Amino acid sequence: MNLKLAGAVAAAALCLPAVASADEGMWTFDAFPSARVEQSLGVKIDQKWLDRVQAASVRLTSGCSASLVSPDGLVLTNQHCVVECAQNLSSGSADYVKDSFLARTRAEERTCPGVQAEILLSIADVSADVAKSTSGLTGGDFIKARNAAYARLETAACGTETTVRCQVIGFYRGGQHKLYRYRKYSDVRLVFAPELSAAFFGGDPDNFNFPRYALDLAFLRLYVNGKAVRTPQHLTWKARAPQPGEATFVSGNPGSTDRLLTVAQLETQRDLTLPVGLMQRSELRGRLIEFSRRDAESRRIATDSLFGVENSFKASFGRQFALNTPSLMDAKRAEEADLRARVAADPALAARIGDPWSEIVAIQKVYADQFLRFRQLEAGSGGASDLFNYAQILVRAARERTLPSSERLPEFADARLPLMEKQLLDASPVDLALEQLELEFWLLKTREYLTADDPITRLVLGRDSPESLSQSLVSGSKLGDPAVRKALWEGGEAAIAASDDPMIRYALKIDSEARTVRKAWETQVSAPTESAAARIASARFAAYGDKVYPDATFSLRLSYGKVAGWTWRGTEVPPTTNLAGLYERATDAEPFRVADRWLAARDRMKLDTVFNFVTTNDIVGGNSGSPVISAKGEILGAAFDGNIHSLGGSYGFDGALNRTVVVSTAGATEILRHVYGAEALVRELGVR
Repeated sequence: MNLKLAGAVAAAALCLPAVASADEGMWTFDAFPSARVEQSLGVKIDQKWLDRVQAASVRLTSGCSASLVSPDGLVLTNQHCVVECAQNLSSGSADYVKDSFLARTRAEERTCPGVQAEILLSIADVSADVAKSTSGLTGGDFIKARNAAYARLETAACGTETTVRCQVIGFYRGGQHKLYRYRKYSDVRLVFAPELSAAFFGGDPDNFNFPRYALDLAFLRLYVNGKAVRTPQHLTWKARAPQPGEATFVSGNPGSTDRLLTVAQLETQRDLTLPVGLMQRSELRGRLIEFSRRDAESRRIATDSLFGVENSFKASFGRQFALNTPSLMDAKRAEEADLRARVAADPALAARIGDPWSEIVAIQKVYADQFLRFRQLEAGSGGASDLFNYAQILVRAARERTLPSSERLPEFADARLPLMEKQLLDASPVDLALEQLELEFWLLKTREYLTADDPITRLVLGRDSPESLSQSLVSGSKLGDPAVRKALWEGGEAAIAASDDPMIRYALKIDSEARTVRKAWETQVSAPTESAAARIASARFAAYGDKVYPDATFSLRLSYGKVAGWTWRGTEVPPTTNLAGLYERATDAEPFRVADRWLAARDRMKLDTVFNFVTTNDIVGGNSGSPVISAKGEILGAAFDGNIHSLGGSYGFDGALNRTVVVSTAGATEILRHVYGAEALVRELGVR
C-alpha cells in the first residue's frame, strides 16, 4: 500500500464540517457568498464580476471545464480534456497525442468529433413546479412525473431554438431543482495540444501529487457557420506569476460529490459500490497495459483508455481509503446526529420531515440486492464499447421517439436529442481490437459477478463464451460507419427492425430485460432515496440556512481560495514550481522523459518562470480545465489536478491540506513561444 497516499487521505478526512467553512464550497453563481469572501480574502466580488466570469466560462460535453480567453472564440482547457479529440484526429502516420498538435492558421484547426461547448446564459428556480408535479407520488409514478416535469420545463424554455440547450438539474439530492439555459456551440475545433509526455509529465507516479511540472493545457476554438465566434466577454490572459496569498477563484463544472450522503449511504459506497469498481478498473488496467505492448499502433489506440482507467482507479482508491478512515466516518456520524437533534428540537419541523434517515437505511438492503444487476445490464452495459453504445442508443431512440417527449426515458427528451444526435453521428474512428477487448471484459465480469446460472448471464451470453461472442459482434458490425448510424437514426423503428447488424440485433435482444432492471432500480431505490433526501435537504435549510452548498452536479460553480502551499508531517510544500525544476526532474526514461524539442529550448527560456502552482480552491473531477482567476478577472492558469490529500474531497474539504494544482499562464506563455514557436497564438492571447 502507498503509505504516503494512505496517510494523506486519512489526514484529509479529519476536517469535515456540516456547513461550509474556510475556503470550502462549490457555489452556484446565483448564490455565491460574496460577503463571506470579502471577509475571508479582503476582496469584493460584485454582480458585474460574476456576470463576466459566467459569460466566459465554458462546459465541454467531454466532461471538462474551460474558458474563453480571446475575442475570437479561443478556449483554454486541459490537454487531458482534448486527448480523445487528438486521438480521433490521429492515424498511424500522424499521432497528435504522442507528438502534439498545433494549428498555425485557422484553416489548419480541426473539428473535434462529438464535442459540444456550452456557456451558461441563465438560471431559474423551478423547484415549486417540480414539487407540484410529483406531490403525493411514490416509486415509479414519482420518477415518471419528475421526468415528465423536467422534459416539459426544458421544452418550454428552449422550444425549437437550435443554438440553446436547456437542462433541469436537481440540487441537494432532489431538494431543489433549477433550469439552466446554455448557448451551445457544436463546431469545436482543436487549436493546440501538447504531446502527452509534456501534459502528463511524471505519469501515474506524479498524478495527484505535487510538486508538478506538467503542461496540461490545450486550446480549442468555437465556430458558427464556418466562422470563428466573436466572444467579447472573455477573460484576460496574464503572463505573470501568481503571488503567495493572492485570492483565486475557480469557475468550472465539478462532476459529482457525495458530501450530503447519509452515513448509511456512505457505508454502502465503502462496502459495495467502490470495491466493485476498483476491482474492475484494476483488472481492466492490466488488460489495457498488455494490449498496448503488442506494437506501436496498439499503444497509440490504447493511450486514452489507459489514461482514463488509471486516473479513475487512483481517484477511486483515494475515496475508498477515505471511507475506511475512522475519523471520517466519526465526523459524518457527528454531523448526522447534530442535524437530527436540531430536527427533533423543532416539533413542527420534525412532523414535516419524519425520519428519512431510517428510510434510507432500509433502502440500502434493496440497493445491495439490485446493484450488480443494475450495474452490469444497465448502468455499465457494454463496458466502454463504442459499437455497443451506438447500438443501444439507436435501438432505444427508435422506440422512445415515437412517444411524447414527457413520456420518454429522460435522456431521449426533445431538449436532449440534439446533443445525442451529434455524439452519435459525428465521425470518429472505431478501433476493432480495442472494441473487442472492452466488450469481452464486460461480458466476463457480468458472468463472474452474476454467475453463469443467472438469467441475465444466460441472456447476454447465450451458449457463447465472452471471447467468441465479443469477436463475432465486433467483427460483424458496420456501426463504425457514421453513414450506417445516420440511416438507422433517421429510419427509426422500421430501419432497426430490418437491420441485420449483429450489434443492433444484440442490443434488441437484451433491451427489454435491461429496461426491467432499470425500472426496478428507479422504483425501489432511486425514487424513495430522492424523496428521503429532499426532506433531509429541507432539514438542512431550516437548521443551517444559506451556509449549505449543494453537492456537485456537473453544473457551473465558483469556488474561492488563495495561492498557498501546505505543511505535511513537518515538511513545508511551497506553492509553486518553476521551469528549472522540470529539467532537474527529467530523466531519459518514461514517465520523466522530456521531448527533444524541450531539450533544445532549454537555453531560450527563463527557467525561473513559475510553471505549476497550488491554491486552496475546493474542486473535484469535472473542474479539469477550469480557469483560475484573480480578483481582477485575470486568468492565471488552468486547474488540472488536485493534490493527494484531496482524494477524499468527494466527502469533505480540509482547507489546511486540500489543494488545486494549476498550470500557470506565465509558464505556458514561455513554453508556447520557445518550445512550440506558437507566436500567433501568444499574440492572440494579448501578450506582446
